[in-house]
Amino acid sequence: MEFLFNINGQFYLAAYLIGSIPFGLLLAKFFAGVDIKKEGSQSIGATNVLRVVKEKDPKLAKKLGAMTLILDALKGLVVLTLAILMQLPESTLWGIAVLAVVGHCFSLYLWFEGGKGVATALGVLILMLPLETAIALLVWAFMAKVVKISSLSSLVALVALVLASFILHPEMFHAPLLLIGFIVVYKHIPNIIRLFKGAEKKVI
Repeated sequence: MEFLFNINGQFYLAAYLIGSIPFGLLLAKFFAGVDIKKEGSQSIGATNVLRVVKEKDPKLAKKLGAMTLILDALKGLVVLTLAILMQLPESTLWGIAVLAVVGHCFSLYLWFEGGKGVATALGVLILMLPLETAIALLVWAFMAKVVKISSLSSLVALVALVLASFILHPEMFHAPLLLIGFIVVYKHIPNIIRLFKGAEKKVI
């Protein structure tokens, strides 16, 4: 129980619990009356919200997709920002970043199922590695425009971010970043299989 009275422990718990909030599922149910856990890729992220809701209302789909993306990114970013303002050590900040992504991908509220982790990872990495994240966003934008496949664009952007981090910060302890990357790739395994089969759908 001492863990709960420790400032680091409190932030770790907050990062996981807030990261676990399935905004995409809640928005799609409340505003569109659809259960995205039962349709499309069954993911709770912005891409599945866009794809599923688009079948009923294309304009609403874009709004809900954008809202999901923003809220999922803010989940980790808000907790991390507060921790930075409180001047918690960098090791704690990285722990918060990892747990926010873990929460999104393995949500307590969804029996440890969840999304792919891309938006939440984006939110925390904007603060932890701003330049590398900016590079990754440029790569993602280019890939999304050229191939129009969300999963492939995200994975290539992730690789670009990790490589940029090793180049720009060779002295950095990369384990937390690699753990975030591993979680995101793990959650994309079904997408990777579909990519190799040529069956992954485009987002147009």
